[in-house]
Amino acid sequence: MRAVIQRVTEASVTVDGAIVSKIGRGLCVLVGLAIDDTEDDVNYIVRKLLAARLFDDAATGAAWKSSAKDLGLDILCVSQFTLYGSMAKGNKPDFHGSMGAAGARDMYAGFLEKMRKGYASDKIHDGVFQAMMQVALVNDGPVTIILDSKQRK
Repeated sequence: MRAVIQRVTEASVTVDGAIVSKIGRGLCVLVGLAIDDTEDDVNYIVRKLLAARLFDDAATGAAWKSSAKDLGLDILCVSQFTLYGSMAKGNKPDFHGSMGAAGARDMYAGFLEKMRKGYASDKIHDGVFQAMMQVALVNDGPVTIILDSKQRK
């Protein structure tokens, strides 16, 4: 499982010309599921996302001291199977490493449920699974971190 975490001042998801989700300051997270991902991968990514100290301490201003959860900020999650795209052979992307839609739908729903249980249901937002989405954001920093549940060093 992969998550591309971006610290943002704002982010939104639009589908068919309508904004379906929007946040202010917080995190925008692109989430990709691999064909061999399990519940353990989901648990790892959820734990890391909710604890990621990507913000300054509100009281002291010290860098990298607070998580979105610590500060009560929103998290916008967007399913993105293309995170497992490969262009190793040729110029056309190959998505054979991505989990199929049926399994991914259930696992992604479980991921969102764990995020909401681990934080607060009104703080976790998402796009529309398997829809053509336009994701807009203002990256703050810029700060972009990539998590991969298969690379736990």
